[in-house]
Amino acid sequence: MGADPLRIDFPGLDPPDPPDLRRGEGEQKRPRGASSVWAFSAGLLAWALGLCLFAALPFFALIRTSVYLFDRYPVSGWTALGGGVVATVVLLLLYLVAVSFRFGGKGRVPKSVRRGTALLVGSYCLFALIYLSSANAKTEEVRSTYTALAPILRVATSTLLLVDREGVLTDTGRTEEDYRTWGIPVNDASLHLPQADGYVYAVDIRTLARPEWRNRAVSFYFRLMGFETLRHVGTADHLHVSLDPSTQGS
Repeated sequence: MGADPLRIDFPGLDPPDPPDLRRGEGEQKRPRGASSVWAFSAGLLAWALGLCLFAALPFFALIRTSVYLFDRYPVSGWTALGGGVVATVVLLLLYLVAVSFRFGGKGRVPKSVRRGTALLVGSYCLFALIYLSSANAKTEEVRSTYTALAPILRVATSTLLLVDREGVLTDTGRTEEDYRTWGIPVNDASLHLPQADGYVYAVDIRTLARPEWRNRAVSFYFRLMGFETLRHVGTADHLHVSLDPSTQGS
């Protein structure tokens, strides 16, 4: 059809948009604001996760390196733990070098800071090796036999208890007399018994009356660190965690 003969056009003067079109423009602007909120939230979450990762990485280096050295080479638990300490100190010094570069430095770490870093890692290991809170032990007997555990297992367990404050150790070391008291045959293959080096290489952790997601998280933690785990269910529901010294060098 042709142009409307009754319509008069005035240059520079356009009719206003209908109300429904104006509402449409406003509705198109709101998603942009929402997307910026989501982007900020995602960035904040990524920053928090990154911070947690950087905080957890030294503990991972300490324990995982120790387990790796113990599994792969015929070395004592103390030597393997020493290797884990060295790896952790090196990692923390790399952190400090990165911080120095970030703030315009030359990446140099003073000798006093290097010594302080080594002292910090060593002090943490000493604490983990000798201390177990009574709140984290089923009985006083379990607490008193804590130092009978292999050093790597003690450090790994103590590190877990830093996060899982409600974790409870239900069994550490056993003796043949314990089996006779319980009226069951002695299990010579049990890693709860002292091994050739005099240390116990298994610990039981309570899972009864605890959220299942937490039990699975504890099992995942130990597996990630290189330990073996086995869930025992029933009235004495617990997680059996072990490090088998007979597989060294395999």
